[in-house]
Amino acid sequence: MTPRTYQKIPLSQNNPADSKLLTDLLTQNADKFGTITSNKDSFRLQIVFTQIDRDEKNVPHFTHHFYHVNDRYFYPASTVKLPTAVLALEKLNDMAMPGVDAQTTMLTDSAWDKQSAVAIDPTSATGKPSVANYIKKILLVSDNDAFNRLYELIGQKPLNDRLHEMGLKDAQILHRLSIPLSQEQNRHTNPIRFTDTDGKLLFTQPMKYSDLLYQERNDKLGKGYMAAGKDYYNGDVLVNEPMDFSKKNRMRLPYLHQMVQWIMFPETQPRRSRLRLGAADYQFLHKYMSMLPGESKFPNYSEPDYWPAYCKFMMMGSQKGAWPNKNVRIFNKVGDAYGFIIDAAYIVDFESKTEFMVSCSMLCNSDGIFNDDKYDYATIGFPFMKNLGQVLYDYEKARTKKYLPDLSRLVFDYSK
Repeated sequence: MTPRTYQKIPLSQNNPADSKLLTDLLTQNADKFGTITSNKDSFRLQIVFTQIDRDEKNVPHFTHHFYHVNDRYFYPASTVKLPTAVLALEKLNDMAMPGVDAQTTMLTDSAWDKQSAVAIDPTSATGKPSVANYIKKILLVSDNDAFNRLYELIGQKPLNDRLHEMGLKDAQILHRLSIPLSQEQNRHTNPIRFTDTDGKLLFTQPMKYSDLLYQERNDKLGKGYMAAGKDYYNGDVLVNEPMDFSKKNRMRLPYLHQMVQWIMFPETQPRRSRLRLGAADYQFLHKYMSMLPGESKFPNYSEPDYWPAYCKFMMMGSQKGAWPNKNVRIFNKVGDAYGFIIDAAYIVDFESKTEFMVSCSMLCNSDGIFNDDKYDYATIGFPFMKNLGQVLYDYEKARTKKYLPDLSRLVFDYSK
């Protein structure tokens, strides 16, 4: 077998050729995909699919497939939380402060306009906030506040500089989520303190200001959007012009796919830009990327608000009820906002020894109006994601492999 362990996804290639295999699979299942694939430009559909073959030493070799992957903008929504969580762990390692790690109490203070402080976290085992608990909340239920706190810890400029250093050249994570803030407010990040269990100060980080030079963009979408009214009584008003996403977060689909590969297979990341994480960091990420909300004690998530497949779009869609196959685990990060729906996933079946990666983004906004909370997730996005994951799973499960993978490193006791 030709060694392909370090084969890169062509990050710098804006429009890689469509894969015959992936195109054929979509065509053969036209009853599931035809409506979307025949209008792929309107849906801004993009798919990256990676087959994984192991050699006799269990070393993975990758074959990447693309469908309609291009540089057209899509809003990455909550998927930006994954690289942010990873780089928060890296920052702690770089700090190398005695007593400061992911479990250490992290107190967020307020020192500038619209900043808010955090001193307690009732969802954690200690009742105090920490990087570890924020990451758990991000990976289990895609918590927005948890992302904002890690964004503040890293800082806007260091966060983007590190992404660019790793080769994600035009990635932009420019703002907090779920709270409307100006560019200046997002450039300022809160003061932060780390303390031990007795409240003794271990490390303090002052408020920081980002002088990041934004890459100029012209990302205007749709035919209209809902904007906040001038006063409380007016409510939202329709603006009949495209919505400007040019100062919003940006993350190409191959970047997200590559990030999942680097997390699951760190040896495939180029050494010069490899994440500065230890084995325990990767195990922590693997465990909580694959854990189901109901399996977590701290934080605790229960039905009906959080069901097993709550953040598992690929193969599951919006499916409620019990997890359908105890042998399948999905290591992933999803996002949905403004009608965009995204999932970047590594999927394994421990019984059949099946493994593959798939990432997909698409726009489900048939009326062309943004910010109105009227999107086609339930009728278009979730069914497409579920069917895509299932079709690829069935194909990979049936595909003959010379060597089956040893997946034992990905088996976790989720009760602990």
